[in-house]
Amino acid sequence: MVIAVCEGHGAGTAYQPIVDTARGSIVGYEALARFPGYEQKNPEVWFAAARDFGLSAALEAATLRSALARRSDLPVNCFLTVNISPALLLNGEVQAVWADQGGLGGIVVELTEQTPIESYLELEPALHRLRSAGAMIAVDDAGAGYAGLNHLLAIRPALIKLDRELVRDIDEDPAKRALVEMIGMFAGRIDAWILAEGIERVEELDALIALKVPLVQGYLLGRPQASWSSLDPDLAHRMLTRTRDTGGATLRRVLETCPTAPSTRAAAALLAAQPHLRRVVVIDDHQRPLWIVDAQHADLGVASPGVRLNLDTPLNDALHRALTRGEQQRYDSLMITDNAGRYTGVVHMDRLITAAITPTT
Repeated sequence: MVIAVCEGHGAGTAYQPIVDTARGSIVGYEALARFPGYEQKNPEVWFAAARDFGLSAALEAATLRSALARRSDLPVNCFLTVNISPALLLNGEVQAVWADQGGLGGIVVELTEQTPIESYLELEPALHRLRSAGAMIAVDDAGAGYAGLNHLLAIRPALIKLDRELVRDIDEDPAKRALVEMIGMFAGRIDAWILAEGIERVEELDALIALKVPLVQGYLLGRPQASWSSLDPDLAHRMLTRTRDTGGATLRRVLETCPTAPSTRAAAALLAAQPHLRRVVVIDDHQRPLWIVDAQHADLGVASPGVRLNLDTPLNDALHRALTRGEQQRYDSLMITDNAGRYTGVVHMDRLITAAITPTT
């Protein structure tokens, strides 16, 4: 049976929604392996059996293909998270799946905790190829297992998923809340997002909103299912009406326009044709910002991934996040989005610094 599943027979996918707490809307889905054609439906049993038979790569490649099969009809402005064992990133069968997809924009590759990472250095080429193709990297179960501080430092993920045990009953445990705050501060330092999974009670959701955790997932918000699910309007309203301290003026105050292009090559051509331009933002088909190309480096094909921030981010929060970037990118302009993740403009660091240190009248 394991061989049949590895060949694609009986393997399926369920999609669980990921919700933005600030917008009260679904912004992504996690693809989860399912085996509906067999009596044994527990995915972990199948992956364990595949490891025993030396078929891990074949099974994960099969489930990965199933997960990506519906990528073309993914709801607008939503990302898709897929799971893969770190040890298989360099495997030819898995890499063939990525190659078949072409660009990987809108895909989040989540490194699971099924096996330990023996060498971060060996993973670098595979991670670089994924990022170059447009994918983001996520680390699962932060706060437990192998996803320790060294793990996060070595991989520098774009998305950090909190361990379910850390989320469970967080409203009743001050120590858990303190730990989530610490992970949130660390995520800000490496320019990553936090996703809390396993939410089953509204009290847990309220506690995470109070902690300003931006992304949440769990049975309370939607169970995994074959189709793209929607969010309960009452839960959406609950998130939108939670009290949030904006900390004063926001990035709307210093927003500036900047031209856009559909690719780095088109951006370089635009900069060459209009010498007065200093930079161009590359956006995808859904108007989401991807890169900043400046005039100085356009001829070299160099683009900065920048930092993406919401229009309503407080100035001090934005400045703190910007200044924790590496030295080479620390003063790059920020790419600003609306509540649907669409590009709205840029914020230049000189204006941000001036606005943040100047008292409002």
